[in-house]
Amino acid sequence: MPWYGPDMSAVSFVTARLMETWAHGQDVADALGVTREPTARLRHVAMIGFRAMPYGFAVRGLPAPEDPVRVELTTPGGEPWTAGPAGAADVVRGPMLDFCLLVTQRVHLADTALQITGATARAWMEIAQAFAGPPGEGRAPRSGTDR
Repeated sequence: MPWYGPDMSAVSFVTARLMETWAHGQDVADALGVTREPTARLRHVAMIGFRAMPYGFAVRGLPAPEDPVRVELTTPGGEPWTAGPAGAADVVRGPMLDFCLLVTQRVHLADTALQITGATARAWMEIAQAFAGPPGEGRAPRSGTDR
């Protein structure tokens, strides 16, 4: 389906709108100082964030990495969620909420509990962008410690 960003299927288009609604809803919650309880629906945001890995590089004029990255997240309900090849040397592990906040550029990597293994995974997490458009600036770190 052609639109502003890269072409995508109708299902991916709807998932992208869900991701944007969730991310902007987080902006509203943050502005009001309220906490939203994460739900299992975050898996949709996580999947589009994972699939957008090449886009995050391309939008910055960088070649997509050849090394695969595995993502191993824990859902808000405590279940495991994975994407990418099981044997990948580069891995991103941690809470699904942190991953989703990072790929929608609502937090800085230093303010997450994500554990990054490998140069490709780190390079991706430093520029991750699940939304279409020019490169986002991301967020400044709040805590000052990179995990």
